[in-house]
Amino acid sequence: MSIKKNLEPILNSLPTGVKLITVSKTKPNEQIMEAYDTGIRIFGESKPQELSRKWSELPKDIEWHIIGHLQTNKVKYIAPFVSVVHAVDSLKLLRTINKEALKNNRLIPFLFQMHIADEETKFGLSIDEIYSIINSDDFKAFENVKPVGLMGMATFTENMDQVRSEFQYLKTCFDRIKNDFFADDDRFKEISMGMSNDYKIAIEEGSTMVRIGSSIFGLRH
Repeated sequence: MSIKKNLEPILNSLPTGVKLITVSKTKPNEQIMEAYDTGIRIFGESKPQELSRKWSELPKDIEWHIIGHLQTNKVKYIAPFVSVVHAVDSLKLLRTINKEALKNNRLIPFLFQMHIADEETKFGLSIDEIYSIINSDDFKAFENVKPVGLMGMATFTENMDQVRSEFQYLKTCFDRIKNDFFADDDRFKEISMGMSNDYKIAIEEGSTMVRIGSSIFGLRH
């Protein structure tokens, strides 16, 4: 398996303006460095302690994104360096990220995670919950977190029409939230959707960030 060979068609298929988040969770440093040597600089991890270790061991120009469900008690491990938090799914989590960002004198960009799938197991907020967070006094007082967009995971299914309609829904929600709260904010522009099996559909429906792991590194053992 050549990581470089796997990456080339993916990179060639990405339009301008779509970022590849190379999902490196559970992968050893050697494989991450293979992707790095191909020019990849954005990596996605889901376990804060593993991410913290990799951050300390790997080149400092890597942009680390945390893409998995994040527990409040783990935020402290990543607050000093994380570039983007993809999965903010509660006001409580956001409060903790803001607190830890303040301790580290940082402004941490984040995405609201929306629940767009049929599956109950997936985390995420409804559009009404996002509105109530943005309208809350708490949110307005946060100075060390920065909303930059939405993230969502489609249902794990062979039915690509369903996947497409879930992505369309996320884009519709993004447009509404952008229009109502962030119309003049250039930084609120990201839609993180699409993984190895559905990223091409996600791009057609407006994704600006695709999270791809298994197509690059092979399936997890």
